[in-house]
Amino acid sequence: MKRTLMHATCLALMLALPGVVVAQQAERPAKERKAGGNDPVVMNAARDNLAEVQLGKLAAERAASDEVKKFAERMVTDHQKAYDELKQIADSKGLKVPTEPDSRTKKEYDRLAKTSGADFDRAYMDLMVREHDRDVKAFQRAAKNEKDPQVKDWAAKTLPTLQEHQKLAKDTDSHVRTARKERGTPSASPGRTQK
Repeated sequence: MKRTLMHATCLALMLALPGVVVAQQAERPAKERKAGGNDPVVMNAARDNLAEVQLGKLAAERAASDEVKKFAERMVTDHQKAYDELKQIADSKGLKVPTEPDSRTKKEYDRLAKTSGADFDRAYMDLMVREHDRDVKAFQRAAKNEKDPQVKDWAAKTLPTLQEHQKLAKDTDSHVRTARKERGTPSASPGRTQK
C-alpha cells in the first residue's frame, strides 16, 4: 500500500511539474524570457538590412551607371531606416540583433569589389533582383505568420517598400542589360542565363 501511494505521489508530482514550470515562465516578463534570445524573423531581417546597406554603399561608390548609383543610395537610406526600426523593436524585447553583415554578405561584397564599370553594375543588380525576390517572400510570410504582434506589424509595414525595391531592382537591371546589349557586350551573368 505504501509503495502504491508513493508511486501515485511521484506520478502526480511528475505530471504537475511541467505546469509549474510553464506558469513560472508565464509570470516572467517577456523581455526577461527572451533576453539574449533570437527571433529568426528579427535576425534574418536585421542581417538582410545590414547587407543591403553595406552593398549599397559599395555600389554608390563603384557603379558606372547613374541609375545604379541612385538605386544603391536608395537601398542605403531605406534599409538603414528599416534596420533602425527593427533594432528598436528588438531592444524593447531584449532581443539581440546583428550589428555587422554575415559571412555570406562579406563574400558577395568581396566578389563585387573585384569588379568595376558595367560588369559591377550587372553583378550588383543581378544580386539585388535575387535578394529582393527572396526578401519579399520572407516578409509576406512574416506579415502573415509571425507570432510577435510588433514584429508582424513591422513586417507588414515594411513589405510595400520591399515590393517597390523589387520592382525598381528589376527595372534597373533591365536597363543595365539593355544598355550593355546596345554597346554590343554580352549580358549574361553568373546565376542568370541570357534570354
